[in-house]
Amino acid sequence: MKKIVVGIAAVMAFVFTACLDDDGYSLGDMWVGFGVLKGEEPGSYLIFMDSKDVLVPTASNQPGWQEEYESGDRVLVNYTILEEDATSSIPRYYVKVNRIENVLMKGIMDITTENEDSIGNDPIIVQDYWVADSLLSFKLKYWGYDRIHFLNLVKQPGDITEEDQPIQLELRHNANQDAESVPYSAFVSFSLNSLRIEGLDSVRFEFTSTDYDGIIHTEEGVFNYSDLE
Repeated sequence: MKKIVVGIAAVMAFVFTACLDDDGYSLGDMWVGFGVLKGEEPGSYLIFMDSKDVLVPTASNQPGWQEEYESGDRVLVNYTILEEDATSSIPRYYVKVNRIENVLMKGIMDITTENEDSIGNDPIIVQDYWVADSLLSFKLKYWGYDRIHFLNLVKQPGDITEEDQPIQLELRHNANQDAESVPYSAFVSFSLNSLRIEGLDSVRFEFTSTDYDGIIHTEEGVFNYSDLE
């Protein structure tokens, strides 16, 4: 996971504030955001952004990047807008991909006696979180050195009913006994699809996390899947 974090940090260094002027989009402007790749095969991928924009990659500073990815992958992308698709009913842009990185994406895990130790109880700092489409995403901070860290979003086992709302989740961190020498930032996304309840079009949830001072933080959210597949 540490290798992923380092790559993402490098991407974030390219963030610039950009705007549209009377002459169109400048090749010197760059945007950065999170999205999901969708397409039948490499070369035909579109990037569906958390902002609801759709990106059509037509050029890249990373030749061959699409061969390294699969449809459904979560990505952080730095891009330059070349042209807006005026025929589309939703915001759709032809873009040059300046840099793209894979983002860790997982499902929600049930806590069991078998995995209780492996999911860990180490502290983690939630710097930001947001829900887009069916994903709950986090910007996290933690300390480590040279070992792989593991992150999971967990719940108690069993079927979920309407009466269980808000559904209780917990963000868990296993530092793998790593030294707390260097601060790291990480992005991770979790699919909320397993929280869907038949007959409802949205569910409420809460998640907790524990920081380095032992303080438990509780945040609330809503997963609205009324217009999702």
